[in-house]
Order: sequence, then structure tokens, then C-alpha cells
Amino acid sequence: MTSDARPIAHLLARFAVDQRADPTLVERFGEDIRGRIVDVLGNSLAATTTAVFPVTSTVVRTWGGAPRATAIGLGDGVPTASAAFHNGTLAHALDFDDTHLPSVLHPSASVIPAVLATAEAVGASYEAVVAAAVVGIEITNRLGMAGYDDALGNSVFFERGLHATSICGTLGSAVAVAMLLGGDQDVIGHSIGIAASMGAGLLEANRTGGTVKKVHCGWAAHSGTVAAELALAGLTGPPTVLEGRFGFLQAHCGDRVDLSALTDKLGTDWTLGAVGFKPYPCNIYTHPVIDAALQLRERGITADQLDWVEAGVAKPTLRTIAEPPAKKASPETGYEAQFSGPYAFAAAMLGGGGLGVSLEDFTDAAAVEPRRRALAARVRMVDAESATAAFPRRISCVLRYRTQQGQEGEITIPVNRGFGARTLTADEHLTKFRTNASTALPAQQVEALEKALQRLPHLSMTDLMSGLRQLAPTHGSPERKGS
Repeated sequence: MTSDARPIAHLLARFAVDQRADPTLVERFGEDIRGRIVDVLGNSLAATTTAVFPVTSTVVRTWGGAPRATAIGLGDGVPTASAAFHNGTLAHALDFDDTHLPSVLHPSASVIPAVLATAEAVGASYEAVVAAAVVGIEITNRLGMAGYDDALGNSVFFERGLHATSICGTLGSAVAVAMLLGGDQDVIGHSIGIAASMGAGLLEANRTGGTVKKVHCGWAAHSGTVAAELALAGLTGPPTVLEGRFGFLQAHCGDRVDLSALTDKLGTDWTLGAVGFKPYPCNIYTHPVIDAALQLRERGITADQLDWVEAGVAKPTLRTIAEPPAKKASPETGYEAQFSGPYAFAAAMLGGGGLGVSLEDFTDAAAVEPRRRALAARVRMVDAESATAAFPRRISCVLRYRTQQGQEGEITIPVNRGFGARTLTADEHLTKFRTNASTALPAQQVEALEKALQRLPHLSMTDLMSGLRQLAPTHGSPERKGS
């Protein structure tokens, strides 16, 4: 419990107000937030070529309403909350979004779309955007850490089958939007209280199928936006919504919570530096497996030479990327392939593009390609003691293999690419953006958008986002269907 007797929502609201007034925030975090906006927009553009795009487009158009913000790929403006929903869905749809460790949250996929939609609607400055995004991401991550059990070595949310990204992202988005709407401390506090009744997300689709997870971050961005708008209009939330007997953390995590994670060193120790960028468009638990496969290729070993492969990963991740074994070895769709450790290995050995594994490795056609399936069937996923001990502060892998010629070897990946000492370089970030944007846009539009994003601190959000309405993505490509 925090040493301050005031409700935690009150303290977080006070923090938000203080940061909004801090003139040094852009200097400290402006370039980081620009990078996250670039990453989110690149991911979102690529997702306009998937089957989820016509789904959200149809629903958003049906909702109607005042055209205040841009839904990427739609020519006309839509209501702010609708834009947040559509864009947030696209931002997370490819599982290519940034990740905070050890909470294993994807904060930007909900917070950034909510911020961009609201900033466009109200004509907010870049300084206001940075403050809202930084605070929204910080609160999202701290909520995730409040539900992280160090003794368990995992998120209690995850252990209960809950998607903390969408649940916590709803509250982070609400605070960010309330800041941009000019809400005072009371309004921001009530936004938290209201949003806590709106966050949701279950992870069963990771195990047995279904595409509902694609909309989790979109719904978080939408719900956070609506919560802030309701608070501004006068709706109120319970002051003890976070720590109360029937509050947010008790409801989702029971007694296994760390309330101090919400307020300890708030405003001095920031979580943003622990949010890495994904190099590969798939579940992050598969990434060290991909890293190991790419190193195997560098050793000159080909897929056809392999007799068997044993990928040792953290035990808690096996439920997501290895179980049930038969299904993970033979994914039916590109989307299922994104959550398969055996398939990720096969894709890295037989595919390519982007930063080593590309979006084209996770199409429906690629998922059922016989050669990939045959290789995936030779991959056994096991619990590696060292990977389990490191998880989830590091996502690691110990890969053992044997060739048909009898050569045996081992590759250890202590930390997945994109995190810690292996953070992506500026060139790698640019490669990722260009690769993503190019799946949806012609080269000259990609170049123009890249130049606009470089000017982001001096470009209004209204100009940036409304300009995206003029782009002409190739929507719903059959090649990307279901991915």
C-alpha cells in the first residue's frame, strides 16, 4: 500500500496534471514518443491489408457521428472514439507493437491511437501529445506491474487468462485523453474511475483460435476515450477504484497485487525505457526462437540438414507458443502461426525479409506451406531452466539441434532482439517502418509520410492525421487474410 493516505487514483491524477505542466517533458521524451508514433503508424498501415480492416471499417461507418478524427484508410472523418477504436485495432492486429517487460504489456497500441485521435480533434500541440502519451504509457505499465508477481515470475493477469494490455491500456488511454481534453485533476481521477469498469480482454484465442484479440487494443483506446469524455461531461467514478475491495486490482488479480508499483518513485523512475520495439511480427515469446534460428542460418546450417530441434524457453510461455503441441506445429492460419514457437523457427529458417522475418512469413498461405510444416514438426518446445529464471524481465531461449549428418550444437539467446543491449538501431527502426508502410502504400507515398514524420515536432497532429485520409492503401488483400 502507498504511504500516502489519499486514493491512488487521486495520486495518479495529480501526477498527470503535474506532467502536463512540465516544460522539460518534450526535451526528455519527445524523440522517444515520436519513435512510438512512427512505429504505431507503420504497423497500422500494414494492418490495412489484413482481414480485420474491413471489419472495423464496416462497424465504424455504421456508427456514424461527427467527423472529428481520422480512421486510417478511410477517406472521411469519424468521431474521436471511433477513430481510436479503428486505429487501435490496426496498431495491435499484427502483433508487431512495442512491449514493456516484465509486465509483457503493449502500451503504445492503445495509448497512441487514443492520443492521436484526440489530439487531431482538439488541435493539440506536440508538447501536449508528448505529455499525454508519456503519462498514459507510464500508468498503463505501472498497472501491469501492480499485477506482476515476482515470486510467481509472471503476471497475475496472464495467469488468470486476462489480457493486461487491453485491461490496463484502457485506463492509460483514459488519462491521456483527459489530459488532452483539458481535464483538471478531478476529471482525470474520474476518468480512471470510469475506465476501470470498461477494460476487458481474454487470452483464450491465443490457445485455441479466434481473431477477437485483434480488437483488444482498439477497444481499450475507444473505452479510454469514452471514459474521459464522460468524466468531462460530469460522470464520476469511485475514488478507491484501484485499491478498493471491489476495485480494479482486486477484481482482476485478487490479493496478489503490489499497490506500491503504482506510486513508488512516480515521476522520477520511468518505465518508458523498458518498453522495447519488436523486430518480428509475431508473439514476443517466439522472438528468441527466431533469433536462434537466424544465428543457425549464419552458421551455414539449412532447414533440410536438420534432424531435430529442441527450443528451450520460459515455462510460462509454453501455454501460449507450444500448447496444444499438435495445433502449434500445424497452424491453420497466419494469425495462429504468430503464436507458434515451432512455426516461428520454421519461418526464420525458410523465410526472410524485413529484419529477418517479415509479414509475408505470416500469411495464411505461408502457414500451411508443406515445407514449413514439415520443419515445424521437427521442433520440440521445452522448459529451459535459465529462460524460466530470466522470464519475464528477459525473453530468452536455449536452442539445441542435431543435423542429419550427426552434428550437434547449441545456441543461447540471453535476451531477445529489440530489448536491453540489443535495442533496435535507427536504421532498423527505419527498415521496419518502410517495410510495413510499403505493404499498403506506393513508394512515393511512403517517402512523403516518412518525411512528414521526421517533422513531427513541428507538424500539427491535425495535419498529420488528416493527411493520412488521402493515402490509398490496398485494403483487405486476400494474401493477408486472417493473418
